[in-house]
Formats: sequence, C-alpha cells, structure tokens
Amino acid sequence: MTETNDPHEIDRAERPDRVWHWMRALGRNTLPETFVIHGITYRLVHSMKHDFVAATGFYEDPSGRRVVLKMGRTARLFGFPMQWMGSFLCRREMRFYQKLRDLPNIPAIIGTVGRTGFVHDYVKGKPLAASESVPDDFFDQCMSLLAEIHRRKMAYVDTNKPENILLGDDGLPHLIDFQISWDSRFFLRHFQRADIYHLLKHKKKLRRDELTAEELERVTHKSLLIRLHRTLFKPYFFVRRRLFKHLRASGRLMPEGSK
Repeated sequence: MTETNDPHEIDRAERPDRVWHWMRALGRNTLPETFVIHGITYRLVHSMKHDFVAATGFYEDPSGRRVVLKMGRTARLFGFPMQWMGSFLCRREMRFYQKLRDLPNIPAIIGTVGRTGFVHDYVKGKPLAASESVPDDFFDQCMSLLAEIHRRKMAYVDTNKPENILLGDDGLPHLIDFQISWDSRFFLRHFQRADIYHLLKHKKKLRRDELTAEELERVTHKSLLIRLHRTLFKPYFFVRRRLFKHLRASGRLMPEGSK
C-alpha cells in the first residue's frame, strides 16, 4: 500500500463511499490499465483528468512512445444511460482531428478504444504559462494555424485555455482538445473572432512587445457577445471553482476531477 502524508488522501481512502462517482465520466471505473491498437499494447502511465464528460490519460508502448487516451462518458446519471453522449462526443471530436490531420500542429488520431474512447499522439512540449518564455514568432505561427483552421470552416473555440496551446519541442505551436470546437455555420464567425481575441490576450500577457497597435485595439475592445458571455458565466465559474475546491477537500471529488 502506498503511504501518503496528505490528510485528504488518507480521508478519501477511509471514506470511499463519499466520492461523488456520478461526477466522473467512468463512474466508479478508472481508465484501462492497458489497451491494444494495431497489435501494439499500451500501458497507463498517468491519469491526467477525470471529469463529468471524459477521462484522459497518458500511455506508453514497449518502445516508450507516448500516446493520449480520451474516453467519453459511460457512467449512468441518476439511473439514466449516458453512454450515448460519450459516444457522440467521441465521434464528434475525432471528426475535428480528422479534418486537420494533415497539419503538423495537430496530434494524429491512432485509433479507438471501446465505444467512447479515442487515442491520439502525445505532443512533446509545454503549455503556455506566465512563467515560460515563447519564441519571437510563436504567436505569428499560432495566428497562421488559426487562419488555416478557420479557412476549413471551423472554429477551435478553446483558445482561452492556455493549457490547450502547447509550445512543442519542435518549436511549433500545437493545439489539443477539440471537445467544444465548432463547424456549424451558425455562430461560426463569432467563434472564429473569439479564437483570435483569446489568442491575442495570451500574446498581450506573454509577448506584449510584439503586439501591434491593431492587435491591441482588437484585444482591448471586446465584442458585445464576449461581454455578454462574461457577464453571464463569470458568476457561474466563480461558484464552480469554489464548489469543486470544497468537494476535493471533503473527499467527494477525486484529485484529477474538473477544475
């Protein structure tokens, strides 16, 4: 048995019945220890995230090649079947990856696991962070990548999360997690504008020296829809963060759950 000095970990071990398993995509189950694709066995290295919608983990094959498994929801919710949602979101996200499969900045799909899981390449690199420096042309390359995605009548939608924008060891920007991306004509232009707005926010924080006057104007003046979104959802996210922090401390939410 692994020893721990974390009182919350000890408390959780003694009170497993208190965990709110309905908040986990796989319920009481965890990510598989192994899976096989194209005759190659991959073993779990680290479980990264397990929230209401999906569970994500890092795996490696015998040669040390690392991949990412993302499994959509299979657990029931208050007795109602929810695997249909996990399957739908899995197919939907795979569709976005496949539309961009020729781009070196997007991880390649390797295969599927079960009805709700898919596997893609692992990107060697690090996410955007205030403590990390980025190359001079990083944001220009990001803009070019977004322009190509938009040209394909898509919107990424998640550029507000710096952890989804990676500076690869190859020096290129990479995007991961297309769970909420969009390719319907309705609201498409709005989401595309939001993609650029949020990327410029990161540029303002990390490379303000490269920000042009036009970009500064664009990131300073928010659109009506962005202001409306913030007004409506800021209280929700504030309460959500406080609630999840409390649930973790009480042992009801596992450490790898949603933030």
